[in-house]
Amino acid sequence: MLAVLRPSSLEEARAQLLPLQQLGLVHVELAVSLDPGWPAMVRALAEQFPQLRLGGASVRCGAGLEAVAAAGLGYAVSPILERELLRQAEGLGLPLVPGVFSPTEVAAAVRWGAPAVKLYPAVALPPSYWASLRGPLGPLPFCIAAGGLTPQDGRAWLQAGVDAIALGGQLFEPTDSGPRLRPGLEPLLAWLRSRVDA
Repeated sequence: MLAVLRPSSLEEARAQLLPLQQLGLVHVELAVSLDPGWPAMVRALAEQFPQLRLGGASVRCGAGLEAVAAAGLGYAVSPILERELLRQAEGLGLPLVPGVFSPTEVAAAVRWGAPAVKLYPAVALPPSYWASLRGPLGPLPFCIAAGGLTPQDGRAWLQAGVDAIALGGQLFEPTDSGPRLRPGLEPLLAWLRSRVDA
């Protein structure tokens, strides 16, 4: 499971990363900003949260890829499939997970050497969608279902055949004392751990 965060400041990022880390989450994507100070902010977070594997989210242009590389992140994720972005990421030595939706996009991503794909927006599809592509397109690449999913959706998607899920806007609810995790994430993580231990 991955978390996708869009913090507007270092303080907000810390407030969101701390409870996720305490729950044992490992993979977190941070939405890329083209603000010149963004790479330094992300490097500071990486130092403060060394247990987390941080990546760049919502990469849609070459400048975004360069910001991810400058921040020292280990991977980038895009909501779109663009061949030039995949080429540029390869040149930077940066794994890029492109967004796909249609069978044509899945096939193109595989043909262009994508290491994995992000099925986006997953909320617009039934969990059975990915498995239905296996017959005509198989073998399928590693797939992260993302976009509008809640913790309560996670089990159905994973049982239906995707390899991972990404949760973003549904992770936190605002409170007077700061962001609070929405119910449902802890049981999902416990279920995932039980599958790994089995």
